[in-house]
Amino acid sequence: MKIDIKFTSLLLILGLALASCNNFLDEDPRDLVSPTNFFNTPAEFELAITGLYNTYKQNSLHGKIGLDRYYENGADIIGPNRVFDQVEPTQSYSLSESNISAISQGGGAPLTWQNLYAIILNANTILAQLEINESLSRDQKDLYGAETLFLRAYAYYHLTNLWGDVPYYRDNLPISEIQVLPRTDVQRIRTEILQDLQQAQDVLPDTYGADGLGRATKWAAATLMVKIYLIQQQWQPARDKALEIINNSPHQLLDDYAAIFDPNNEFNAETIFEINFVKDINQDDWVDHFTPRIRDEPKDPTKRGELSAALAARNEGFTGYGLAIPIPDYVNEFPMDDLRRSSNVVTEYLGFELNFAYMPKMWNVDQINSPRGNHGDNKIIFRLADVYLMAAEAENELNGPDNAYQYINRVRERAYEPDQPLSGMTQEEFRQAIYDERRWELGGEGHRRMDLIRWGILLDVVRSTEYRIWNPADNIQPRHVLLPIPPEEFNLNPALLESDPTNNGYR
Repeated sequence: MKIDIKFTSLLLILGLALASCNNFLDEDPRDLVSPTNFFNTPAEFELAITGLYNTYKQNSLHGKIGLDRYYENGADIIGPNRVFDQVEPTQSYSLSESNISAISQGGGAPLTWQNLYAIILNANTILAQLEINESLSRDQKDLYGAETLFLRAYAYYHLTNLWGDVPYYRDNLPISEIQVLPRTDVQRIRTEILQDLQQAQDVLPDTYGADGLGRATKWAAATLMVKIYLIQQQWQPARDKALEIINNSPHQLLDDYAAIFDPNNEFNAETIFEINFVKDINQDDWVDHFTPRIRDEPKDPTKRGELSAALAARNEGFTGYGLAIPIPDYVNEFPMDDLRRSSNVVTEYLGFELNFAYMPKMWNVDQINSPRGNHGDNKIIFRLADVYLMAAEAENELNGPDNAYQYINRVRERAYEPDQPLSGMTQEEFRQAIYDERRWELGGEGHRRMDLIRWGILLDVVRSTEYRIWNPADNIQPRHVLLPIPPEEFNLNPALLESDPTNNGYR
């Protein structure tokens, strides 16, 4: 059962809707919300924390193309099927201070920045209210605090990935102070949010009942820690934390790769954290970017009517945008005998040759239960196969591949029939195998570009990859590992340029 989560006027009072704000928020929530009229009961704290989850469902984050613009576009898996203004600068690496604010799809970078800071501001408010509340038990305070710490850390995780050094604060500051904060060193931020995540893991439950599906567990906090440790190249804590998840969590790899992504199989044993969407209530349309549009298909346009009829007979339709498709290199290099290929690459459907290859594990063509723009498909954020591959990577960097094979081969068991376990590799060969295995296992799931950045190979990969409609190799520069801060932010807060007048190299 899914949580029926809605935006409410109460959360708007808290300041969680930022679309009309120029920088963070316009008012101090301590002036709007008093402990005497809010934050008194468990239900009120749960409502406030629900607001943090709902902000993650905004189009600038996980509700539309949002964060995938930065984590998948411009790598070596996903590309567009045509030129379109909304994401072209991030995919073609023609990004600049001016066009990062002009990007409109999902609100673009300015709204991504603002919504992440909305989560931080409101998380700090919740934490401050927990400290002064006298009606909750210690256990209740600890649980609500742990969940809030995770959601705040997840916001800082994205901010630091996208912009590096960013304004950082942990207290319930007035807006007048927030609006003049300078940038803080990214290493300090990551070190401190790791501490927050450990505190969250220590308190959060293993699982929730049916009425809590979609909330962060201790294993979501632990998985985020592994990701940060890998960015920092802290191999031993990354390996140890990954093994903690593998050995102690209730999560298990599914036998069927395709079943992980079945909309009727959400919150399955493999998924660790999902952003929970509900049709007709807080529906998403991120799947529409992966779902074909009929005017593009099939390859023989004279058969379009036949394809439409064949789809309709199954209550299906190609009614999406078709803006996220596997790029040629991904299609051509994906092993033909890998059982995951059919979920990641499809070149024909219902007997019709398609004009483009698509990634069907991310689409939804059901017209009855999932019409265009009103999907209830959850967004998978973390799953166990990712953890196994991170354990393999960390172990290889620590000690070489001998003890790392068991983790990568566990993921490969369901990918090949008969099994094709890896063995006999050097450390460098195994490192390259990890690069490939993450590409095949996790394609389109929001990990690839950050993987290439932390491995230090983004520029080399982009410059050697074949793309469909443009050549990013002509444009990509070292500065493109980060985004420029949107100009409207530093126009209002000049302190953002004090430590780096170049704005991450974009001026």
